[in-house]
Amino acid sequence: MSKALRQKAILEVLERGPVASQEDLQRALGKRGFRVGQATLSRDVHDLQLVKTGAGYARPQDETAAEPPLPPVSRLVREFVLEVRPAQNLLVIKTTVGSAQPVAAALDAEDWPETLGTIAGDDTILIVCPEKKAAARIASRIQEMLA
Repeated sequence: MSKALRQKAILEVLERGPVASQEDLQRALGKRGFRVGQATLSRDVHDLQLVKTGAGYARPQDETAAEPPLPPVSRLVREFVLEVRPAQNLLVIKTTVGSAQPVAAALDAEDWPETLGTIAGDDTILIVCPEKKAAARIASRIQEMLA
């Protein structure tokens, strides 16, 4: 039987709920007429991007349905950023209360090469850059969005 049919059968088994182990998945497939080895099953698990949860293997949750898309970063910066302060290779960005998380997520989504990492609290974002010049470039970009 083909790989596509086997993987479709795996997804059908998982529609009933998580499967505790690959051995259990192998048995469920056997009941459906699929004789599959452990190595092949492991490749199928990888190909289907199944996740191992506390209850067992399951289909990944649809992330797009779980989280609505963020508004454009320029809009979030204009609406919520109050101040941008450089500190060597760091940027401290002050936002309105409760706004740091979505602004930081939008900044992270920009995937700027000058950014090594971002940490957000309630009203403050810390952006770590590899050097002072990179921090200045990002500060300039954010300032332009504020204008």
